[in-house]
Amino acid sequence: MLTLHTGSGSRDCAGQSRRDFLRAGTLALGGLSLPWLLEAKARAAAVGPAYVKDAAVVVVFLGGGASHIETFNPNMDGPEQSRSVTGAVQTALTGVSFGGTFPELGKLAKHAVIVRSFQHPIGNHEQAISHVLTGGTDASGQAKDGHSVGALFAKVRGANHPKTGLPTYALLSDPHKDPQYNREMNRVAVGSRGGTFGATCDPFVPNGKGPALRNMQLAVPPERFADRMALLRGLDDAKAHLEDGTMTAFEQQAADLLARGAGQAFDLSKEPKSMREKYDTRSFKTGKKTFEPCALGDQLLLARRLVESGVGFVTVQSAGWDMHADGNNPGVEKGMEMLGRPLDKALSAFLADLHDRGLLEKTLVVLTGDFGRTPKINKNGGRDHWPGLCTLALFGGSLKCGQVIGKSARDNGSPASNPIGPSHLMGTVMHHLFDSSAIRTATEVPAAVANLVATEPIPGAH
Repeated sequence: MLTLHTGSGSRDCAGQSRRDFLRAGTLALGGLSLPWLLEAKARAAAVGPAYVKDAAVVVVFLGGGASHIETFNPNMDGPEQSRSVTGAVQTALTGVSFGGTFPELGKLAKHAVIVRSFQHPIGNHEQAISHVLTGGTDASGQAKDGHSVGALFAKVRGANHPKTGLPTYALLSDPHKDPQYNREMNRVAVGSRGGTFGATCDPFVPNGKGPALRNMQLAVPPERFADRMALLRGLDDAKAHLEDGTMTAFEQQAADLLARGAGQAFDLSKEPKSMREKYDTRSFKTGKKTFEPCALGDQLLLARRLVESGVGFVTVQSAGWDMHADGNNPGVEKGMEMLGRPLDKALSAFLADLHDRGLLEKTLVVLTGDFGRTPKINKNGGRDHWPGLCTLALFGGSLKCGQVIGKSARDNGSPASNPIGPSHLMGTVMHHLFDSSAIRTATEVPAAVANLVATEPIPGAH
C-alpha cells in the first residue's frame, strides 16, 4: 500500500487518518488497479449523511475588528463622529449606502444581506474571535469550550470529500512580515480549532503553519521517500492508461483523482491570466511596521477553486483591521484606504465569479470580524474596540438577499432593533448547510447538529 500523506495514526472525524487522504492500492506498468476505491464507490454518490446539503460556506474574517461604520453602516445622517470618515457610496439598493472604500461591493448589494444590529459582549481580541468563530459555543472566549463552525461541518460531513479527496474544512492564511499581522493570524487559527471535536477536526491549512494546524502536511520519513517516487512514476503510467480508452468509468474517476486530482485545486497558475488579474490585490501594500503585497485576492481565488472542487467550509483570514491609530495600527481613514480597497476589489471579484459559475446560490459568504469600533474617534484619529455593534454582511447562499436587517441607534453604538448575536449567525450557517426537515426524520443525528440546527437563524434572512 502506498500512501501519499502519512502521519502518526491520528484519526479524522470519520475515522480515517487526515494525512492518508490519498491512497493507492497497487500500481503497475501495464495498468492501474485501485481496490481501495471500491469501498468508496458506494459513498461517492453523496457527501455525508442525507441531511447534509450540497452547499458551502466561505467566511472572510477581518482580524483585528473592522469598523462597522466604515464598512456597511456609514450613518451619514448621524452625529458627526459616528459617520464614516471615508464617506459613503450608494449601492444598487435604493436608500442603502456602504462605506466610501466599497464602490464595487455596492454594485453587488442585491446579493447581500447587511446586518446592522450584530453585537456580542466581548471586547478583547482573543476571546472575541473565539466567541464569533465558534458561533457562541465558546461563551467566554477562553478557548476551553466549543468548536468552530467549520469543525462541526467536518465532523458531520467527514474530513474529506469522497469524490475529490479534498478536505472538508480549510483555513487560508499567509504568514506575514509584520508581527502585529501575525498575531492576528494566530488568533484566527485558534478560533478555527476543532475544539471539543478534537485536533483532527482542525482546518487544513495549505501553508502548513500556525498553532494547532498541523494537518495534511507533506512530512514523509526518509525511508518512505522511495515509495513516494514509485507512486509518482505509477501516476505517469496511470495517465497513459487513462488516455488509451480501456478504463472503466470508475477507474477513470480514480485515476483522475490520483493523476490529475486534488492537488491541482491549489494551483492558481491553472487559472487564466485574465481571471487572476480580476482578483489581484498585490499592488496594494499592507502592514504597519513592515509592508508587503496584499495576498487577499489570491486567497479568495483559491477559495473559489476549493469550493468548486468540493471543499465545504473555507475561512479566509485578513489581518490589520485593528485601527486604533497607535504604535501597531493605523487610524481609520488611512487603514480603510489600505485594507478596504483591496477587500472591495477581491471580494467583489469573488462574488461575481461565483455568480457567473452558478455557485453563488450554493455558497454562503460571510464577512465579519472580532467586533466593531467605537462610535467616537479617539484623539489620534482611530476607533477603539466596540462589541456593542459589529460588522456582519452575508452574500449569496440560501438567503433572501438585497436587504438590510436590523437598525443601529442614531449614535451608531448599539442596536435600535433586532439585536443579532453569534448564535444567530451559527443558526443561519447551519440552515444553509443542513436540511432541517431531513434531520427531523433521520434516525441518527449528532446532538451538536440537532441542537444547532434548532438554533434560531438571523430573523428575516431566510
